[in-house]
Amino acid sequence: MASPDQLRAARALLGLSQPEVAAAANVSSMTVKRAEGSGKPAASAHAMTAIARALESAGVEFIPENGGGAGVRLRKR
Repeated sequence: MASPDQLRAARALLGLSQPEVAAAANVSSMTVKRAEGSGKPAASAHAMTAIARALESAGVEFIPENGGGAGVRLRKR
């Protein structure tokens, strides 16, 4: 599962607002905020997955921890 930092970075790479991601993931803007680590309670695993899938559909790849740290990148076209 993507971390809050990865979700925030992915959104920034794509230049999307929290409301835009929320609409794409079919969740509320507050849920996106909580998923990115800026609210309580934390977002559910289901919401985190929906947000990550929406960001992947928009063109990012989540990079798992591989000794150099987890991250995100734009997918090759």
